[in-house]
Amino acid sequence: MKALFTHFRGDLLGGITAGIVALPLALAFGVSSGLGPSAGLYGAIFISIFAALFGGTPTQISGPTAPMTAVSMIVIAGIIAGYDGSVEKALPAILTVFLLGGLMQIGLGLIGIGSYIRYIPYPVVSGFMTAIGLIIIITQLLPALGYYPKEDESYVKPFTPEAEELILENILREEAGEGILVLEDFKETISRAGEITDEEILKEAQVLAAKEASGVIGAISVLPRALRNIDFIELILALITVGIIFGLKKITDKVPSTLAALILVSGIAYGIGLDYRPIETIPEGFPVPNLGIVTQFRLTSITPYVFTALTLALLGSIDSLLTSVVADNMTKTRHNPNKELVGQGIGNSVAAIFGGIPGAGATIRTVVNINAGGKTRLSGVISGILLLIILLALGPVASQIPAAVLAGILITVGIKVMDYKGLKAIPSLPKDMVIGPVKLSSEVIIMLVVLVLSTIWNLVYAVGIGLVIASLMFMKKIGDLTAKRSEIRSAGSEKAWADEKGFPDSLKEKVFIKHIKGPLFFGTTSDFQMLADQIPESATTVIIRLGRMQYMDQSGLYAMEDVLQDLRSKNIRVLFVRILDQPRYMMERIDIIPDLIPPEHIFDTFGQSVKFVLKNPVPSLQPSG
Repeated sequence: MKALFTHFRGDLLGGITAGIVALPLALAFGVSSGLGPSAGLYGAIFISIFAALFGGTPTQISGPTAPMTAVSMIVIAGIIAGYDGSVEKALPAILTVFLLGGLMQIGLGLIGIGSYIRYIPYPVVSGFMTAIGLIIIITQLLPALGYYPKEDESYVKPFTPEAEELILENILREEAGEGILVLEDFKETISRAGEITDEEILKEAQVLAAKEASGVIGAISVLPRALRNIDFIELILALITVGIIFGLKKITDKVPSTLAALILVSGIAYGIGLDYRPIETIPEGFPVPNLGIVTQFRLTSITPYVFTALTLALLGSIDSLLTSVVADNMTKTRHNPNKELVGQGIGNSVAAIFGGIPGAGATIRTVVNINAGGKTRLSGVISGILLLIILLALGPVASQIPAAVLAGILITVGIKVMDYKGLKAIPSLPKDMVIGPVKLSSEVIIMLVVLVLSTIWNLVYAVGIGLVIASLMFMKKIGDLTAKRSEIRSAGSEKAWADEKGFPDSLKEKVFIKHIKGPLFFGTTSDFQMLADQIPESATTVIIRLGRMQYMDQSGLYAMEDVLQDLRSKNIRVLFVRILDQPRYMMERIDIIPDLIPPEHIFDTFGQSVKFVLKNPVPSLQPSG
């Protein structure tokens, strides 16, 4: 505990500075998610405090981030649509998915996944981050223009027939559940249908309209309509916000430009009495747990989102550990990746219980904390406490912030989060693939696939597809390289290894040497299986040198068995030279050793195998089968 307060002054300054930077982003991410600004604040408060207390990176500041908010937005929109557009009804199911994601993240840390996160390919991360930027920018264009689809009567009206159908379907479903729906008598149905008001139909039509206009494709589809219905007050507020954020950065780095834009533009808009649209009201008082997570729990509500919860856990882990690396470089320390995942998972779980959106380690806030003097986990706790004080003391004031200001802030976040380094590298990356007459870069293909699919389809599936493609391409490259190095050749036909230079001339046409220089795994088995077909009829012995084959998987094991059986059927003797422990263990498990390769055909050196051939020039094998 004493060590925790050793650097109190620096931690205090770092925590306060990071909290100030986090405030406008927390509000903006909350609004963007669909749960409102309070959800962003609750997430920032609890994740910051608990991830700092239990995490493995002392200087890390955590909270809602752009990638986590983008995925959360998908979860929230999908679940709300299943609850007739009611956020209040859908909230327990939404928070249950977030809680599940936090618990999964704790599990990832406990089983040691943190050590493997770094193996995710850069093109996948690059495409994903650029897609996040595009999603945020495009979806925030509508509020920046002051256009809200569900409030546009001419846009909502065509959804009225579908709304009426859905309401009728719900009535029929309720009657079926109550056991009163019969074909002979629709009196109850007619009675209930007669009680439907125009207001209920309009509300359902608005839900359908909002759903149709959601996401990137939806926003683009209604953009022409938005441009014809611009609210110029909202647009001017958004543009001024963007201008201040980028303009102030060029003047000074000492003042957080996002906070300055929030205070200046909101203060002026409120002070001169502009007719602007404020954000949703932020509830007063201390956040309370949402008991609906327990009392209204339904497994069927979250089952479709289990994979999405896992994606939140993985994405939060990647996001956090990337920031941890930045913190390590700045502080010359070393973080504990698995402990960091446990801390982030605890933070996300607690935030979900209190109604907050999930988050991760935030790079900008962490850098600000370190530069201001933060050195221990106390700085993260102070950052969260500061946001809690602001919530309790200034909640009503914050509720007067213009929605367009937060849209402007999010647009700048989208611009900043895009991976320009990866985009600039596209022309210079090596073209290692040939498709027809065109040469392409496999890394560019992966990045563009993830970018396009994430932007116009689904973030979760896009990352999964990107990882599969990247893995397949990597395995193909390794397989090609291994096969190229492990050529099949007649002894003496190519440059021999040092210990092969004195190979007897009398054996050169009868003995073939196979060098395996690398792992024998599923990516190289097809080339290895060609061994038996490429050995001429004059051969009586094959010497397979295994000293550089460190690893063999199950596919390689069975490929080896097939080749040995094929050679045995042709009465060709096989000798092993310097087989390593793991491959030997694998071959002993299925009795390749000793059934196909007896111990006397295994040698420690190449010279020993040559002496054996000279002493036993004619194989004494019996063809199998």
